[in-house]
Amino acid sequence: MSVNLNKGQEISLSKSDGGELTAVRMGLGWQAAQRKGFLAKLAGPREIDLDASALLFAGGQLADVVFFQHLVSDDGSVRHLGDNLTGGAGAGADDEVVLVDLGRVPAHIDQIVFTVNSFTGQTFAEVQNAFCRLVDETNGQELARYTLSGGGTSTAQIMAKLYRAGRGWELKAIGEPASGRTFQDLLPVISGHL
Repeated sequence: MSVNLNKGQEISLSKSDGGELTAVRMGLGWQAAQRKGFLAKLAGPREIDLDASALLFAGGQLADVVFFQHLVSDDGSVRHLGDNLTGGAGAGADDEVVLVDLGRVPAHIDQIVFTVNSFTGQTFAEVQNAFCRLVDETNGQELARYTLSGGGTSTAQIMAKLYRAGRGWELKAIGEPASGRTFQDLLPVISGHL
């Protein structure tokens, strides 16, 4: 059963049988909002390139990053499945995917922060049906979904983070609007969530 997350909400990633998740998928989906006006409607929606990134932190320090130019973490535990330059048809499918093999994440990595940036510079007012979701990769079950709030002047968002809690992992929906075309632009905002 999937949980619709609110900003700041946290969930444990322990399975109902007491086991721990071994692999998760963070999916990002979106579509361009329809333009306003007669001529704009004839031209159709503008292409919007949102980029998902996963930033791996150890003790508050950035240790590695996975994004469209570095698709696999140095240790191989986190993989980005490729850059989508236009988004989807709004059918709820994932347009970009980051896979995390939780069992392979090195012990010193204590947080993985997921971000989304508008690489083409459009604001979230020009995006609709945007979401991120966490899926148990072993069985395809959606565990949690966070709807990325549309509107506003932000061009990026700190979506969520996985973090170690005891022997397992937990997920926190962050939903912090930010400005920037790349993950580097977001580091000052991310630091407040570590």
